Amino acid sequence: MYRPHSTLEQWRILQAVVDCGGYAKAATALNKSQSSLNHAVAKLQQLLGVPLLEVKGRKAELTPQGKVLLRRSRALTSEIEHLEMLAANLEQGWEPEITLSREILYPTQALYQAMSRFYPESRGTRLTVIDNVMSGTDAALADPSYDLVITARTHPGYRGQTLGAIRMLLLCHHEHPLTKANVIDDSRLSQELQLVIRDTGKDANKDLGWLKAEQRWTFSNFHEAIAVLQQGVGFCWVPEHLAQPHLQNGTLTHLTQATVDFSLLPLSLIIPNPHRLGPAARRFAQLLLESSPIAQQAATAPV
Repeated sequence: MYRPHSTLEQWRILQAVVDCGGYAKAATALNKSQSSLNHAVAKLQQLLGVPLLEVKGRKAELTPQGKVLLRRSRALTSEIEHLEMLAANLEQGWEPEITLSREILYPTQALYQAMSRFYPESRGTRLTVIDNVMSGTDAALADPSYDLVITARTHPGYRGQTLGAIRMLLLCHHEHPLTKANVIDDSRLSQELQLVIRDTGKDANKDLGWLKAEQRWTFSNFHEAIAVLQQGVGFCWVPEHLAQPHLQNGTLTHLTQATVDFSLLPLSLIIPNPHRLGPAARRFAQLLLESSPIAQQAATAPV
């Protein structure tokens, strides 16, 4: 039977040295002495017979061979982490906390229904729901702290379960100048103030929706944007389920004469790491599917 020469701890130290940009910062991050990290990396290179790092000035940089091996080592340590998390879940039986990333477009009523059904079964499990937008959802998929992710985007490498689709409506105040226009195209919209929703990703460089207006005001959620629309200011694309009450009472108008088409946005539930999902999160995921817009439509459809 093959016995590895290197250890996971040695690879973890190498990863830390690279990620932190040097031995000193890596030692602080790992709460170890700098000399022990130097020894571990030197020992690893000796065992492998391959140079992994070379010091340039005050910074340690990967060699070409080191880049290849480091990439493979990350996959290995990640699998070990997942294996240990799975063992912890099996030992606990019912996990104490679930974290859900919800795309801000997702209807709150569907979410509340799933939550109300989950509560009697929750056994004290804490539930955290965090709203994300666009690249914020991408970040949530890569963040191991999230158990479930509701998204309105496609994500290569992840298989989502359909929750429904959201139609975006172009709205403004019923007395806004846009309501008087016979045709509203890109050029006409670009002359008006647009209200947009902020992308929650750390590296976001754009906001939600059509973005050709010269003037834009950015908000953290649709409720704030709608409140400004009701003051007669700007236009905004709003999810149909949030728009309906304001269309019915006449305070806002749907600009159906606009030639700018904002298509349906498909919503799906993604489990980023199925192998580490505990029974509580699996049950909540099931309730999310059963309470989803598409499930409600199927239940009320005529036979």
